[in-house]
Amino acid sequence: MSVNLTEAAAAHVRAYAAKQGQAAGLRLGLKVAGCSGLSYVVELAPKASGDELVFESAGVPVYVLPRDLPFLDGTEIDYRREGLNASFHFTNPNEKGSCGCGESFTV
Repeated sequence: MSVNLTEAAAAHVRAYAAKQGQAAGLRLGLKVAGCSGLSYVVELAPKASGDELVFESAGVPVYVLPRDLPFLDGTEIDYRREGLNASFHFTNPNEKGSCGCGESFTV
Protein backbone atom coordinates (compact mmCIF):
# COMPACT_ATOMS: atom_id res chain seq x y z
CA MET A 1 0.00 0.00 0.00
CA SER A 2 1.32 3.42 -0.86
CA VAL A 3 0.73 7.02 -1.88
CA ASN A 4 3.34 8.60 -4.18
CA LEU A 5 4.42 12.09 -5.17
CA THR A 6 5.91 12.97 -8.53
CA GLU A 7 9.16 14.91 -8.40
CA ALA A 8 7.24 18.10 -9.34
CA ALA A 9 4.84 17.61 -6.41
CA ALA A 10 7.67 16.80 -4.01
CA ALA A 11 9.64 19.87 -5.10
CA HIS A 12 6.58 22.07 -4.55
CA VAL A 13 5.94 20.60 -1.09
CA ARG A 14 9.59 21.04 -0.07
CA ALA A 15 9.67 24.66 -1.27
CA TYR A 16 6.34 25.56 0.35
CA ALA A 17 7.27 23.76 3.59
CA ALA A 18 10.57 25.69 3.73
CA LYS A 19 8.63 28.97 3.54
CA GLN A 20 6.26 27.87 6.31
CA GLY A 21 9.09 26.82 8.60
CA GLN A 22 7.57 24.05 10.71
CA ALA A 23 6.06 21.72 8.11
CA ALA A 24 7.89 18.49 7.40
CA GLY A 25 5.48 16.63 5.14
CA LEU A 26 2.18 16.44 3.38
CA ARG A 27 -1.06 15.24 4.98
CA LEU A 28 -3.47 13.62 2.51
CA GLY A 29 -7.01 12.79 3.51
CA LEU A 30 -10.61 12.67 2.39
CA LYS A 31 -13.78 14.47 3.33
CA VAL A 32 -17.38 13.96 2.33
CA ALA A 33 -18.13 16.72 -0.18
CA GLY A 34 -19.41 17.60 -3.61
CA CYS A 35 -21.91 15.86 -5.82
CA SER A 36 -19.85 12.65 -6.18
CA GLY A 37 -19.20 12.03 -2.49
CA LEU A 38 -15.50 12.44 -1.64
CA SER A 39 -12.99 15.24 -1.96
CA TYR A 40 -9.23 15.31 -1.34
CA VAL A 41 -7.85 17.24 1.62
CA VAL A 42 -4.19 18.27 1.33
CA GLU A 43 -2.24 20.24 3.91
CA LEU A 44 1.27 20.68 5.19
CA ALA A 45 1.98 18.98 8.51
CA PRO A 46 4.89 19.10 10.95
CA LYS A 47 4.58 15.39 11.80
CA ALA A 48 2.18 12.47 11.74
CA SER A 49 -0.63 12.59 14.25
CA GLY A 50 -1.12 9.62 16.56
CA ASP A 51 -2.47 6.96 14.20
CA GLU A 52 -1.47 8.21 10.74
CA LEU A 53 0.54 6.01 8.44
CA VAL A 54 3.67 7.55 6.92
CA PHE A 55 4.80 6.98 3.33
CA GLU A 56 8.11 8.42 2.18
CA SER A 57 7.92 9.60 -1.42
CA ALA A 58 10.62 11.55 -3.27
CA GLY A 59 12.07 12.54 0.11
CA VAL A 60 8.77 13.90 1.46
CA PRO A 61 6.76 12.20 4.22
CA VAL A 62 3.11 11.70 3.25
CA TYR A 63 0.72 11.19 6.20
CA VAL A 64 -2.55 9.25 5.70
CA LEU A 65 -5.16 8.04 8.19
CA PRO A 66 -5.76 4.27 8.07
CA ARG A 67 -9.49 4.84 7.40
CA ASP A 68 -8.64 6.80 4.21
CA LEU A 69 -5.98 4.44 2.87
CA PRO A 70 -8.34 1.95 1.13
CA PHE A 71 -9.61 4.87 -0.99
CA LEU A 72 -6.16 6.43 -1.54
CA ASP A 73 -3.95 3.37 -2.00
CA GLY A 74 -1.93 3.67 -5.20
CA THR A 75 -2.69 7.37 -5.67
CA GLU A 76 -0.07 9.48 -7.41
CA ILE A 77 0.01 13.20 -6.67
CA ASP A 78 1.42 15.52 -9.31
CA TYR A 79 1.84 19.31 -9.26
CA ARG A 80 1.19 21.16 -12.51
CA ARG A 81 1.47 24.73 -13.70
CA GLU A 82 -0.83 25.65 -16.55
CA GLY A 83 -0.60 29.32 -17.45
CA LEU A 84 -1.34 31.30 -14.29
CA ASN A 85 -2.87 28.28 -12.53
CA ALA A 86 -1.01 25.74 -10.45
CA SER A 87 -2.48 22.84 -8.48
CA PHE A 88 -2.13 19.27 -7.34
CA HIS A 89 -3.53 16.60 -9.66
CA PHE A 90 -4.48 13.15 -8.42
CA THR A 91 -4.30 9.88 -10.31
CA ASN A 92 -6.26 7.49 -8.12
CA PRO A 93 -6.74 3.90 -9.35
CA ASN A 94 -9.66 3.49 -6.90
CA GLU A 95 -11.67 6.34 -8.45
CA LYS A 96 -14.76 5.09 -10.28
CA GLY A 97 -16.12 8.46 -11.36
CA SER A 98 -16.01 12.19 -10.69
CA CYS A 99 -18.29 15.17 -10.93
CA GLY A 100 -18.22 17.47 -13.93
CA CYS A 101 -16.32 20.23 -12.13
CA GLY A 102 -13.67 17.79 -10.85
CA GLU A 103 -14.08 18.76 -7.19
CA SER A 104 -15.25 15.38 -5.96
CA PHE A 105 -15.09 11.70 -6.86
CA THR A 106 -16.60 8.33 -6.01
CA VAL A 107 -14.96 4.95 -5.36
